[in-house]
Amino acid sequence: MSENPNELTTDNCVVVLIDHQPGVALMTTPLSHNDLINNVAGLAESAKALNVPTVLTTVGASGGPLVDPIFKEISAVFPDVAPIDRVTTAAWSHPGVRAAVEATGRRKLVMAGLSTDVCLAQTVLGALKDGYEVYFVPDCSAGVTPEAHELAKTRLVMAGAKPINWVAVVAEWAPDYTSPERAATTAILSRRGGASAMYMDFVFDQVNAGLVKAPDFLS
Repeated sequence: MSENPNELTTDNCVVVLIDHQPGVALMTTPLSHNDLINNVAGLAESAKALNVPTVLTTVGASGGPLVDPIFKEISAVFPDVAPIDRVTTAAWSHPGVRAAVEATGRRKLVMAGLSTDVCLAQTVLGALKDGYEVYFVPDCSAGVTPEAHELAKTRLVMAGAKPINWVAVVAEWAPDYTSPERAATTAILSRRGGASAMYMDFVFDQVNAGLVKAPDFLS
């Protein structure tokens, strides 16, 4: 692994995805559902590609009159990871969630969830209280209203959590463009990275057209 001076590395953090479920998502804004699904899928795919431990949670996904499983875009990435289902909005209070994190031995958490103002906020605050360093991902999360989303972000920052978007998380995991880690995420970033991926696509188009020489690390 190449040297990585960033705060987040592939060997020091755990991803915790909280309640990314269709029924829950229907109550949230301001992200469009398309953007929300795309972004959290990009984060999940990158975590899987770089072997970053990932914990999945759901709330009320089964056992009641209705079912609400985790996004298929996440379960397809982690078919062998069973989401930890619960009946409380505070995922950190569930012993299975804490045990899954503790089993990794890591103290930095990258969290995203629905909704920002309830399940994500309560989980982040619980982890902070227990001494974990928490980064939360607003563009993989959404609140019940735009104001609720913004207020929750402010509250979490004031409590000591650090906001970061999903592409920046991946860039911290793999900052060296010549590294195998970066190569493992290139296709994901191209497919899921939106506007930020356009420049990368532009460069590859020039290479593929024979207009410029491919960098040595692509040879």
